[in-house]
Amino acid sequence: MAFQPNVDLFWRFSVTDRHEVWERSRLEWRVGDRGDPAALAAAFMDRYGLGLPTAGPRAGQDREHAAAEICGAALFISAAAGAAMLGVPAGARSPSPAVPDLAIVVYGHVEPSQSRHPATGEWRLGAWEPSWSAHDHAAAVEQVRAGIARGDVYQVNVVSHAAAAYRGDPMPALRRITELPGARYAGILTGDGWAVASASPETLVRVEAGVVETRPIKGTRPATEAGRRELLASAKERAEHIMIVDLERNDLAHVARIGTVDVPELFAVRRWCDLWQAESRVTARLADGVDLADLLRAVCPGGSVTGAPKLAALAQIAALEPVGRGPSMGALGWLDTERLDLGLTIRTVAVDGLRVHLWAGGGITWDSDPYAEVAEADQKAAPLRAALNAAP
Repeated sequence: MAFQPNVDLFWRFSVTDRHEVWERSRLEWRVGDRGDPAALAAAFMDRYGLGLPTAGPRAGQDREHAAAEICGAALFISAAAGAAMLGVPAGARSPSPAVPDLAIVVYGHVEPSQSRHPATGEWRLGAWEPSWSAHDHAAAVEQVRAGIARGDVYQVNVVSHAAAAYRGDPMPALRRITELPGARYAGILTGDGWAVASASPETLVRVEAGVVETRPIKGTRPATEAGRRELLASAKERAEHIMIVDLERNDLAHVARIGTVDVPELFAVRRWCDLWQAESRVTARLADGVDLADLLRAVCPGGSVTGAPKLAALAQIAALEPVGRGPSMGALGWLDTERLDLGLTIRTVAVDGLRVHLWAGGGITWDSDPYAEVAEADQKAAPLRAALNAAP
């Protein structure tokens, strides 16, 4: 593969001069390695003066940051790492084990003359091979509905996976992923023999000036006027959405000042590619003494891709899904001295030395129709597949 250990980073929301950074240091961790990923991430960031942003700088932070000429760090957390932060099993192994479960890349500034590596080799993508059939996916939805009927859970997010062999340099195709309309978290993170490309519209967690927010997305319809009306009128989608908003309120309450958790925006309709999606904002003021590890344990894995209650939903996910979620349904974003901004890794693909991987799914409630849920997952994956298949 043509990947370099140094990262070509394209964060639209973080680095002003997007290509004018260089990799100063890196941490990678995989499930099975020693240590707690939340604590490891916090300790590694602290070495570079990149602790959790608060209402003011930590003692010595400005001096450390200036001395090291650090502009910030990319932070990636897999779904399995999020489960490890909670001390629960991650379920099946990832189909892309080359991708680490935790990756932090610290960047320094460089002169603007640095250039990007050119693409090498003709890009060819093979046929997509799903990890389970539509019938098996629908059967998993039925099993979730049975769990809801027993009172085990209220909602579970079920995710499908597919992979395709490729030839050539994948980087141009991954850049097309980041250009999909509605991608709030549009970026590529690479390592030695792997890459993750995000076109996520969903904020897992953002912290700035002592305020923490999350923006759960739940509820999908085609991006037509009829689809918008249907989404706004759907009692099923609204109930599913509010259930996750309540879960996110509870998650933030673990790190918030008492009485500050609020929902300033509920069930707003946003567009991603050719889909309408319902989004809410949940905010709070961070409590004194909260650090990065505390915050990551509170919000990972994201409630909109687990279900409720979170631990019971994770147990069902581990039992039902035939392959691990790998880099999907985790977090990918940016941390500097002023803000932390992590997107939930939905609408995200991974590449290893052999294959391209993508995941898509949706929240299952008692009212879910199994084959409609399969179709919704296909709708979410379709723009990613089209971008990967498009001519350079």
